[in-house]
Amino acid sequence: MLPNSKSENRKNIRLGAIALSLMAATFLPACTNETTTREEALENVTTQQVSEETSNYVGETVTIRGDVNEVVGEASFLMDDEQLLGGEEILVVNASGEGITLPEGTENQVQITGEVRNFVIADLETEYGLDFDPNLYAEYEQQPAVIAQSIALSPDPGDITANPETYYYQRIAVQGEVEEIRSTGVFTVDEEQLFGGEDLLVITANPDPQVNDGESVTIVGTLRPFVKAEFERDYDLTWDLDFQQEIEAEYENKPVFVADEIYPSAL
Repeated sequence: MLPNSKSENRKNIRLGAIALSLMAATFLPACTNETTTREEALENVTTQQVSEETSNYVGETVTIRGDVNEVVGEASFLMDDEQLLGGEEILVVNASGEGITLPEGTENQVQITGEVRNFVIADLETEYGLDFDPNLYAEYEQQPAVIAQSIALSPDPGDITANPETYYYQRIAVQGEVEEIRSTGVFTVDEEQLFGGEDLLVITANPDPQVNDGESVTIVGTLRPFVKAEFERDYDLTWDLDFQQEIEAEYENKPVFVADEIYPSAL
């Protein structure tokens, strides 16, 4: 795993409260440690359905994209949407084992993947080794919650464009259209607002990510500057010499995306 960049203008998700709006949720298969190409979502659902009809979704894995509203305790936060939920919130428990660093001065969108279940303090403490303050979490007992196994920043394209260095070496999720497949496991994603209209180069660990030209995708992984020596050190690249020179000439010291998840964009 790549190290997280740490700077004074960022804060950990466990330390503060931030403003929020929630987007939609989709059923998606669970993540794996290798680059994953997710199949079509089984069914699109809204966060209102998840919160109001939890019994229908308990045990299902969902992906939710939205902003962090308020941190609760040391390992959870609230997400909501005024339009969808009328201000009601869904508790998200960070069971990923990792914190997440949020840039200051922007709305902090995240993408989380996890299981929908009723929040029961005793069960979650036993299963995940977490410690919940009963007084702090009393109002959430037996209420809808998402137990997140994966959390990634999901910034607006404009935020990345303004300062890509802010997101270097952090796990993030972005959406765009596959513009050109350059080689096996290497393609560009086109998003007019992303990186000032320039195509984003995506490099995957999967030798066959199964993407098609023109397909709208969500990619999850790490943003980092392309430095040839570092990529040769950190990844098992199988590019021929001509292709190496081509990529180096086009992208040296520019932001590129190292993807460990790719799936059709349903949000």
